[in-house]
Amino acid sequence: MIEIGKKNTLRAKRNTPQGIYLADNKGNEVLLPNKFVPKTLQAEELLEVFVYKDSEDRLVATTLVPLIEVGKLAKLKISEVNSFGAFADIGLDKDLLIPSREQLMPMKVGLDYLVYCYLDELSQRMVGSSKIKKYLSNENHKLKEGEPVEVQIFDDTQMGYLAFIEPNHYGLIYHNEVYDRLRIGDTHTMYIKKIKESGEIDLSPRKIGFKHVSDQTDIILNYLKKNGGYLELNDNSSPEEIQARLKISKKVYKKAIGILYREKKITIEEKGIRSNQTYETKPRKGG
Repeated sequence: MIEIGKKNTLRAKRNTPQGIYLADNKGNEVLLPNKFVPKTLQAEELLEVFVYKDSEDRLVATTLVPLIEVGKLAKLKISEVNSFGAFADIGLDKDLLIPSREQLMPMKVGLDYLVYCYLDELSQRMVGSSKIKKYLSNENHKLKEGEPVEVQIFDDTQMGYLAFIEPNHYGLIYHNEVYDRLRIGDTHTMYIKKIKESGEIDLSPRKIGFKHVSDQTDIILNYLKKNGGYLELNDNSSPEEIQARLKISKKVYKKAIGILYREKKITIEEKGIRSNQTYETKPRKGG
């Protein structure tokens, strides 16, 4: 089956004055215009192409790599706005239509917007929308708590950041889980923190449970190594101070130093912790 709006690996079948027809395993064909035909392409050779409907509503293939595909998100620049909606440059001969009804706010020429691409069922054309959550669902997912996922940030809400999880799911990263501001459109590795009965998915930038705490011990040891073996943080240190220094929560910090203490890698002192390993100190200039 040839998938519109996606990359397809097809076989070169027959030459015509307009180009070469490519076919899938079931014999469905699509034209690859002459300007995109590789000079070395042989009959029956496999070729990866992108398939879409051109400005004349014909199904065509191209070897160009578009900026977006069906079921994906991308930041796109608006090239034109008219009564039908906005048109975004996606690197093909035909721009992507984002209908007015699919815009969170009226789009302007020359500005970039994060857009989701879907296939219109009636016209079989690629269409864009900035109402991203409308096209996502957490039904029938195969995600598991604790597993890592690649996500793309698409909204910043009062509670936290909404993130796109392929193929068509979404999750929430609470603001208090994040120590650095996340930007719309950026991709990150997150971890499935909790899957609720309602279907909502909570995400975390850190590994879940003991694995996360265990990883933070390395952060503390590296800090000690770079700072003469001493860290002036104790039970009375504020969560904000710990976050600023180590980028971890106070709860995790206390668990991590507990592990290090039991492993006899640190000594807990009144005002902080000290490494039980001796580090070489660099001699001062002129000393």
